[in-house]
Amino acid sequence: MTNPQERKLNVAVLLGGDSSERSVSIKSGRSVVQALNPKIYRVKVYDPSVDIPRLMRDAHELDVALIMLHGKGGEDGRIQGMLDLLGIPYQCAGPLGCAVAMHKPMSKVLFKSAGLPVAPDLLLHKGRPLDIKHITSLVPLPVVVKPATEGSSYGVAIVKKKEELLPAINAAFLLDRQVMVEKFLVGREVTAAVMGDQEPEPLPLIEIIPSEKYTFFDFSAKYLPGASQEICPAELDEKQTRIIQDMAIRAHQALELEGYSRSDFILTADGPFILETNTIPGMTETSLLPKAAKAGGYPLPAFLNKLIDLALARASNNSPNSCSIQF
Repeated sequence: MTNPQERKLNVAVLLGGDSSERSVSIKSGRSVVQALNPKIYRVKVYDPSVDIPRLMRDAHELDVALIMLHGKGGEDGRIQGMLDLLGIPYQCAGPLGCAVAMHKPMSKVLFKSAGLPVAPDLLLHKGRPLDIKHITSLVPLPVVVKPATEGSSYGVAIVKKKEELLPAINAAFLLDRQVMVEKFLVGREVTAAVMGDQEPEPLPLIEIIPSEKYTFFDFSAKYLPGASQEICPAELDEKQTRIIQDMAIRAHQALELEGYSRSDFILTADGPFILETNTIPGMTETSLLPKAAKAGGYPLPAFLNKLIDLALARASNNSPNSCSIQF
């Protein structure tokens, strides 16, 4: 753990950005800034939508970055690639892991190759003809329609009637050039976070129960206080808990992730199915990851200490082959 007797570390907190999840990113970033111990860290805040030139000028002074950017531009590998060029370590996966995890269809390919159960789906491409009858013959209703690379359930719709399918697809195409139509799975929604690199530590599971007002864990159910019941640790038996935690570890490894991740599952009558993996989970007052970390013995300040230590250790291990651009 970082030694308070040593010089303060200069930490860049990246928040905001220009994705559809900007408001959540700002809340996550502010929570992180408040949780960082001022006796150990000197914090500088950057909003990439306006602060890229300042970040580049300050790069030589920064010891580590905490990326709290959700959605495109933050979780898709672009900001990670820039930080690599600047020689600034960061707490999450690198460009490849983030890009693959952000692209739901590609991540499902890797999940399947790792033996993880996934829901059947069909990938649609903007500009190509849509045959609703053909789609429903391949993925029968009810289905979940989701943009391929959005987060926080933006553009996601549960479709139970054939006449609702085309409007849902068109709405998703407003956000992405690829849209996934996926079989709707009935079961309990569980999320599993892990912390670490090649051999991550599993954190306690959380079961998510949206209130009757919400049909699923959508954006409002995620971020409005009291909109969902979140049970941590999830009330599952030891075997079920172990299976889902192991699947979260395997997903983290299959996507070549680092630092931490949070994978979402549906526990059906046939067992758990993985939905997706998040490389930069939310850190707001209603977010799931801080709850799991706290239940696992890591209050948010201690959890951030651990993530920073992991980032610095990776940078140290990679230093012989690393390069950076000076401005």
